[in-house]
Amino acid sequence: MDKPPNRELQDRLARIEELIQTLEGVKEETTRAQIQELVQSLLELHATGLRRTLEVAYDAVPDGDALIAKMAQDDVVSNLLLLHDLHPLDLETRVRNAIEAVQPRLGLHGGSVELLGVSPEGRVHLKLQGNCHECPSSRLTLRFSIEEALNAAAPDLTGLDVDGLPDETPKPAADGPPAIPKFVDCPLPNGAGEQATAGATL
Repeated sequence: MDKPPNRELQDRLARIEELIQTLEGVKEETTRAQIQELVQSLLELHATGLRRTLEVAYDAVPDGDALIAKMAQDDVVSNLLLLHDLHPLDLETRVRNAIEAVQPRLGLHGGSVELLGVSPEGRVHLKLQGNCHECPSSRLTLRFSIEEALNAAAPDLTGLDVDGLPDETPKPAADGPPAIPKFVDCPLPNGAGEQATAGATL
């Protein structure tokens, strides 16, 4: 089975980063400088070509800005636009869109997330609400769903602060080792379609 486009892109970006780090380790100074110049020149060439492509697309149709916005919804195109600082949406807008898209998934585990703000430096501040604090499946779903959505939409964010994040350390039992809640103890829908049990509370 072929990899999803976004996963394939992430793999390629990781490999590029790995190769760059390897080449930066070249001991011969002149060769290292030439490699860095080559990489920079290629990036500048691609940025110029991509910028010109956007200009042509914008002028080609009456609603060129809408066409560019639609193109930016593609994961691969979005990452390239971000790489060259050409994305039509600012960081906060992309973060808000990502949060809106992931809300239904969080709702399956009784959770929601609110954007409290984005700093000028690009640090995102979120607040989790209404999640099932004792359910490990809900805890993991909340964390990974949000991180996955933000990493895809806003890989350029510089940090993430989350208020209301459940404590992932199991509470110790009164007479023994830490108690580890079971997946089936979750009183909310658990992704398998099981509904809340009568009298269960968050």
